[in-house]
Amino acid sequence: MRIFITGAAGFIASHIQDAFLDLGHEVAVLDNLISGKRENINPKSKFYELDIVNPEVEAVFQEFKPEVLCHHAAQMEVRRSVAEPAYDAKINILGTLNLLEAGRKVGLKKVIFASSGGAIYGEQDFFPATEKHPLRPASPYGLSKMVGEEYLRLYERLYQIKSVSLRYGNVYGPRQNPHGEAGVVAIFLEKMLKGENPVINGDGLQTRDYVYVADVVKANVLALKNEVNGVFNIGTNCETSVIQLFEILSSFSQVKRAEHAPAKLGEQRRSLLSFEQAKSEISWLPQVSISEGLRLTFEWFKNCKKS
Repeated sequence: MRIFITGAAGFIASHIQDAFLDLGHEVAVLDNLISGKRENINPKSKFYELDIVNPEVEAVFQEFKPEVLCHHAAQMEVRRSVAEPAYDAKINILGTLNLLEAGRKVGLKKVIFASSGGAIYGEQDFFPATEKHPLRPASPYGLSKMVGEEYLRLYERLYQIKSVSLRYGNVYGPRQNPHGEAGVVAIFLEKMLKGENPVINGDGLQTRDYVYVADVVKANVLALKNEVNGVFNIGTNCETSVIQLFEILSSFSQVKRAEHAPAKLGEQRRSLLSFEQAKSEISWLPQVSISEGLRLTFEWFKNCKKS
């Protein structure tokens, strides 16, 4: 099938791009290359260097005529979304709407949407969070993901475009960018491979549900199936604290000590996702343990440092 991927020069979507191509799909990708890397674009993909808010998206869709949109492009910095909510809404809400309108006009059949299992729930009432947990985003970024999901539901009702919203846990793995508001795994690894002590904010007991990127790719592949529709948490039902994360990474490294800094204001204390709905409805299970995933990620970062 013809699949259009946004944000494909970035961390997660570049892996998805490779998997879709390996499965024999025809793939076109879009990225503005502001944070993504050109080398992440697979040469087998048709590449459009364009922003998702650009009106030219419609002409691109008219040319490629995608059957499926896999939408990962986003303004993903939580702190920037708080500081610049209008900018966040322009990219994440109006950009998504621009894509949906372009897709509607060419007969788009399905959208796979990268949502957030942490930002969309906010501070959890129960653990692990199921898809029925109240949605209480604590940032414009989280709110934009909630609005994106609602637009997908609306377009399904109005135009019969099926959708799958994948609420990711904290995704980590090869190609993750350690700069900007990146994941803690990439930030820690960049410092540790330089022989520097990473910085733990607060007491380090805050937890997240870390999911390896290959497992996220598998969820996207399963979401392509015609009968798959709806919202799914993509997490591991396993909490890992920042201190535990550092201890695992330090077992691969010469760096054995971390420094501490004040806690970040408003940081979520715990995040944990149930994957039971994904297991029962799309046969998705996380396959890579946190220790194995961190080892694979460490090896990739180490090899990149050498090259």
